[in-house]
Amino acid sequence: MSTLPTRSASEVPARAVRAIVHRTRGQTHGPITRLMSPGDLGQVLKPFIFLDLVNFKAQAGATRFGMHPHSGIATLTFMALGDVRYADSTGKAGVLPAGGVEWMQAGAGVWHTGEPVGDSLGEGFQLWVALPADQENAPAFSQYLAPSEVPQVGPARVLMGRYGAAQSAIEPPSSMTYLALTLRQGERWRYTPPAGHTVAWAAVASGQVMAGEAISAGELVSFTPSETAIDFVAQADTRFVLGSAAPHPHPLVMGTYSVHTSKHALHRGEAEIKRLGLGLQAAGRLV
Repeated sequence: MSTLPTRSASEVPARAVRAIVHRTRGQTHGPITRLMSPGDLGQVLKPFIFLDLVNFKAQAGATRFGMHPHSGIATLTFMALGDVRYADSTGKAGVLPAGGVEWMQAGAGVWHTGEPVGDSLGEGFQLWVALPADQENAPAFSQYLAPSEVPQVGPARVLMGRYGAAQSAIEPPSSMTYLALTLRQGERWRYTPPAGHTVAWAAVASGQVMAGEAISAGELVSFTPSETAIDFVAQADTRFVLGSAAPHPHPLVMGTYSVHTSKHALHRGEAEIKRLGLGLQAAGRLV
């Protein structure tokens, strides 16, 4: 009877580790830490081009984000803690409770605003994604999901795209997945990206997690471009977000509030923003 050869532990190939290639703590102004923008890591991680960590513990009193415009992008706001009051130029207005999701696809142009409700603590993220050329000047629309409408698989809440058998009601403009994770101390979790998702990053709101290296609260890291799975181990109770996507093939052409794929598309977006702004002024909604 033949026997199969055995190998010692030292001869068994180690599981591939997806290396961290960039890390940042961004710049903090009051309750906002800008972790990524189109002029820095957004160039590396596009279609993910902008990320704010929002932490109302950092500043006493209410903070209001006045009515401001966008075009050429979409924004996704997720608050793990704290409710937010919102309004936008598509006519939507209301309160987004903690755990809910706001999706604002600015397209040709939109104005929106938000502010925390009451004096409760707030913690969350606002993400911008670049729109493909066929959507960057399309009509704006907004979508709001209650916490009960955000699907969950294990420790992962599916904010956008698909993970496992779960799919968010928010349809991404291109192939991407965006998850919010809560891991207890010592908990392990593996993320296997979909085919073609060579862009991947994670940002920690609270706690600390290992992914080959430690990632602490207030940090954003990006991983080497590949489709290799990423293993996480929580060193403390940890809340973080993770994004993966197929690369955005277009340049980022930037205005003050807008990001488009070409100067022509940017000019169209900025003209629509100006037109909408004049209408808001006439209606007394913009000072």
